[in-house]
Amino acid sequence: MNLPIVYRTVLLLTCSNTFMTFAWYAHLRNWGDKKWYIAAVLSWGIALFEYLLMVPANRIGHTTMSLPQLKVIQEIITIAVFVPFAFFYMRQPLKLDFLWAGLCLVGAAYFMFRA
Repeated sequence: MNLPIVYRTVLLLTCSNTFMTFAWYAHLRNWGDKKWYIAAVLSWGIALFEYLLMVPANRIGHTTMSLPQLKVIQEIITIAVFVPFAFFYMRQPLKLDFLWAGLCLVGAAYFMFRA
C-alpha cells in the first residue's frame, strides 16, 4: 500500500510526537523520585525514537510541502497528541483552553495552506 506523501508525513509525525511528549513530560509522573539527570538520560533514550521518526517524516513531507507548512502540521499534531496524553496519562483536567488553542491552530493551517 502506497500512502500519499501527506498521509505518510502525518502518520510518522504523529508517532514521533507521541515519543516526544512522553520524553518531555512522562518523567514528571514516572520518575519524580529520581535525580533530574537520571530522568534526563531516560528521556533522551525515549527521544531517540522521536528523531528516528521525525527526520524521515520531515524529509518525506518536504518533497511536497514547504517548511512553514511542515511546522504548522507539527503544531497541530502536537496539540492532538498532548491533549489525550495530559488527560488520560497525566490525569490533568480537560479544559476548554485546549479547544481554543486547537482552533487557533486550525486558523494557522488555513493561512499556511491557502493558495
